[in-house]
This record gives sequence, structure tokens and C-alpha cells, in this order.
Amino acid sequence: MDIPINAESYRSKFFATQRKNARETIRQIGILLIFFDEIRDWKPVLSDSAVLCFTELHLAFQKIQFLLEDCTRDGARLWILMKSHFVATQFRVLIRTVATALDVLPLGSMPVSREIKELVELVGKQARKAKLELEPDDENAMKRVILILNQFENRFEPTPSMIKPVLDYLEIQSWNDCNKEIKFLDEEIDLECLDGDEKGVPLLSSLVGFMSYCRGALFETSVFADTDQTDSKCNVEMLSCLNPEDFRCPISLELMNDPVTVSTGQTYDRASIHKWLNAGNLLCPKTGEKLANTELVPNSTLKKLIQQFCADNGVSLSKSRKKNRDITRTIVAGSPAAAGALKFLAEFLASRLYNGTGEQHKKAAYEIRQLTKSSIFNRSCLIKASTVPPLLTLLASTDSTTQEHAIAALLKLSKDANGKRVIIDNGGLNSILMVLRQGLKLEARQIAAATIFYLSSVHEYRKLIGDRPEAFAALAELIKEGTNCGKKNALVAIFGLLLYNANHQRVLASGTVPLLINLLPCSDRTDLKTDSLAVLGTLAESFDGAITILQTNSALPVIMGTLKSSTSRAGTEHCVSILLNLCINGGVDAIAVLAKDPSLMTSLYCILTDGTSHGGKKARSLIKILHNFRETSSSGLLTNSVPQERFIDVQ
Repeated sequence: MDIPINAESYRSKFFATQRKNARETIRQIGILLIFFDEIRDWKPVLSDSAVLCFTELHLAFQKIQFLLEDCTRDGARLWILMKSHFVATQFRVLIRTVATALDVLPLGSMPVSREIKELVELVGKQARKAKLELEPDDENAMKRVILILNQFENRFEPTPSMIKPVLDYLEIQSWNDCNKEIKFLDEEIDLECLDGDEKGVPLLSSLVGFMSYCRGALFETSVFADTDQTDSKCNVEMLSCLNPEDFRCPISLELMNDPVTVSTGQTYDRASIHKWLNAGNLLCPKTGEKLANTELVPNSTLKKLIQQFCADNGVSLSKSRKKNRDITRTIVAGSPAAAGALKFLAEFLASRLYNGTGEQHKKAAYEIRQLTKSSIFNRSCLIKASTVPPLLTLLASTDSTTQEHAIAALLKLSKDANGKRVIIDNGGLNSILMVLRQGLKLEARQIAAATIFYLSSVHEYRKLIGDRPEAFAALAELIKEGTNCGKKNALVAIFGLLLYNANHQRVLASGTVPLLINLLPCSDRTDLKTDSLAVLGTLAESFDGAITILQTNSALPVIMGTLKSSTSRAGTEHCVSILLNLCINGGVDAIAVLAKDPSLMTSLYCILTDGTSHGGKKARSLIKILHNFRETSSSGLLTNSVPQERFIDVQ
């Protein structure tokens, strides 16, 4: 009973397409409601034929409801228009199914009035004769969309007068309407790729390009979502120490075991690029540039970051392999029409950034922020359109929202190798550091920290940033007063900068160590504690870093307490690494403090049995140092296996 009643409820909903078919279907179901109301309380023993008829009707009504739901789904108007032939066929097939079921329904054996029987018979006849076909208006609108896509594909920009009739017909009347269409189409692309059937992806991608163009170029003055809700939830601008997608080989799309860099500056997993070169390919797979040579330079920095990520998240590189997917989905546009639409849009946004009003600047920056979230092609296209220099200029804006959109857009563009280069070549570091220190909103400062992290992935830029001591002071300030997102972005930025040894002293001079020690007992976020320990672990590897940690108030007790209480395997292993390096660099004074705590051994032995091989090795070394210390202390001797006393004031 519920199925036809629910279908009837669609009478008041808006149908952008399939209006006549939907109206006729709902009308016939409405008539049948009278019949179902009549037999609602009738509980007979049904014949097999009656059971079969009602079963067929139930299934048909269920499918009709799903079809009506698709036709009225928020954001699906353009997609349903382009599937008009298929949808019209579905309406026709389902109504014929209803007609067939009604033909053989044993009405004579049911307690219904003659008028009701005549109504049911009438519906059956009308269902058989119903002409549920593609409506001419739908067909004309669909043909116009196809023409528009062909123009984009052939690098001919369609005029607003060409596009407007389609938008009017579908009642897509604002920036937000376009955005809903884009989100729906993106979800459909994800579903098709997940199912492994990607035949529909080119058309879906073309429609995304079309709607993106409309959103950015035609609804420029429309009210748009000025605050990105996903950003406020800290799952877009926040770095998760670190993002696994940044560590995947562009060829295999798997986490890289042995990252190496080729002459174009792109990094690949050694096994994948070696196979590519052995096949006789002399072009860079990602950029298409000709390789000056086939030398593979180990990228030890990235390898360390990947290992850090795997340790922090309990990921095994050997088990991280996933089914390969088409890399053109992210590296190139999903279709020629999508590429054409995006290039026209990129040129439009660049012109607005250079020549527009203040409001147009803000809108263009926000549009770029949206376009660059997940598409490598979009980033590349916008960089080529010279959007980076004017975005850098907008960082000095006195409008806080404009500044935030500009730095967020630059963050996305900094994920591209060329984007990093263009930012630095245009003096962008000064502007980004200005936002990091004095951003008009805390959110802008936190996004600037994330941008610093991406820039620090390039060795020369780590040195360049390191020459600016105010960068470390600003990152330390974010650790102190930022949100959880800001603290995390600051931590991973510092971690990236520490991969250049000369930056160790600058981090220590910024007063970061006491902030990290204070963060460990105060934060309820396991990931923040783990990231803090990762930074402390890196600092503890040097003598000066170890001394600074040891001289920080309550540092050793806090680290030992974290070791015992941590629920993160990565966190406990970082603690062991820190304690081991403190013993090595801090000498007898540090060891003596550890040796006074007998419960420490229990935690170390747990790591031997439950930790990784790397963690177990460090735990074993620390146990050996503590055993030797106790033996030599009881005998009054010190052996070479115990680091010698350095007379440090251990706090």
C-alpha cells in the first residue's frame, strides 16, 4: 500500500524534464489508490494468480517511485535531461508492466464495487495505450546541450544566449543551483569508477565542465556559498600528517616504496618509472616533457615522509596496494569538452583577477578555491592561465574573506610542482609569510601554514623558508593559539622544514619545544600528540635538540607518561625514539632519570612484542642502555655502552 501512496506524493514536486510522462504516471497511480483503499482491510486467501499480480504491481510501483525520485533529485536535472531517451523508455516499460498485471488481476473474486472495477479496467486500458515518449521540449534542450559541449570540445566558446535557454528550461538560476549539479555529477563519476564501468565518465565529465563554466562565468553576480562548510570541518585545509594521495606514484597510484625523481622534477616509485623507461618511453609520464636523461635520483625526503605517515597511521606499505585506476581521471580532463570548458573558465577568472572589481576578485578567488580541490588538471590549467600572481596580490587585501579565499586557492595550487615554482618565482613567499603572521582571520593563518608545508616539500624552498626566522615564530604561535586544524598544519609544516638540517636551530630558537611538551598532556587528539612526538623525535636526533628537550620543564616525565598512556603504536614508538636519542645525546643524567622508573621497562618490553621491527629495535637499544647503567651504577663503573655524563640540568 505504501508504494503507490508515496508515488502519489510526487504530484507536488518539480519535474525539470519528463513532465508529461511523470504527470500521466502519477495520474494513473492516483486512480489506483481508490482501488487499494477499497481492499485495504480485506484479508482473503489469495489465489496464486492474484499473488503474482499483486507482486508484479508492488515491484512496478517501487520502480516507478525510484524513477520519480531520480527525476526530482536535487542537482540531477542536467543528467536526467541527457538520459531523456532512457528515462522515457523506463516510464513506458513500467506503465506497460502495470497494465499487464491489471489485465490478469482476478477482480471478480474481490469485494469491490462495480464502479471501482470499471476504474481499474479503465486504468489498464489507458496504461496499454499510453504514449510515454520523449517529449519534444526535452529533446530540443538535450540537443542544445550536445551542441554546447561540441563547441567546448572544438575550442569555441559558446555565447550566453546559447547557454541561457538550457538553464532557463531546467530552472538552474543561480550559483548554488550550478554547484548542486556539479556535486551530483561528481558523485556519479565516483560511483562509475568504483563499479569499474567508466563508459559514462566522459559525458559526466563534460557536463561537470559545462556546469563549472556556468557557475563561474555566468552566475558571477549570483549569491554564492561564501563560507565553505567542508573547510570549517577541518577535513580539507587540514593536513593529516600526511595525505596519502600526495604519496602515491603518478603511474601506479600506489604508495611509493622507493620514491625517485626524474629530470623534470617529478617523483615516481622506482619500480614503476623503471618499467616505464625500460619500455622505451623517454617522456615524463605526468608532464609529457622529454626527459633530459634517465637518471633516477632517490628522494630521501619524501621517503621519510611516507614512512612517517605509514608509522603514524598503522599502514603497511606492502599491504597498501589498491586496484589501479585510470590516472587520466585526475591528471587530465575527463573529456575534450571538459578540458575546453575549463580553459575558457580559467581565462575568464584570470581576467577578473587582473581587471575586476573587489567583489569580482573575491568571487574569482573563491571559484579557483573550489575548482582546485581535487583535480590535478584544473590546477594545471589555472596555473597556465596566470592566476597565481594576482592571487598573491590579493593576500594583501583588507577584506578578510578575499584574503582567505586567495590563500586557500594558493594552497591548492601549491600542490602542483609548477604551482610551487610560480609562487616562489613571483615572490609569493613574502606574501604567504605575511598571512601566516598577520592574517586577518585565524583560518587564513592556518591555511598559510599548510601552504608552507607544501612549499617545504622542495629542498631549495626549505632552505629559502628557513632563512626567514619569522616563519618559525609564526608557526610556533599557531601551535599555541590555533584550532586543532591550525596546530596540525603548523606541526607538519615544521616537520617538513626540519628535513633541512640547518632549520633545526631555527626551530629550537623559536621556542617550539616547550609548546610541544605542553601539548602532549593537554590535547585530547591522538593525531596531534603523535605529530608533536614526531617533531620532538626529529629534534632529539641532534645534540642541541636533545639538550633543549632535556632542559625543558617536565619534558622527561611528560614523554615517559605519554609512552605509558598512549593508545597509538606510532606515538609509543616516537616516545621510545625520543628517549633513546636523549640518552645518547644527553648522557648519564638523562639515563639516570629513566632508570629511576621501573615501570618504564614494562612499556619497552610491550613494544618488543607488539611494536614494529623499527620500534622494537629502538626499544631493545634503550633497554640495553638502562641495563648497562644499572649494572655499572651498582659496581661504580661506567662502560663504553653507557653514554658519558654531560652534566646537563635535566628538568
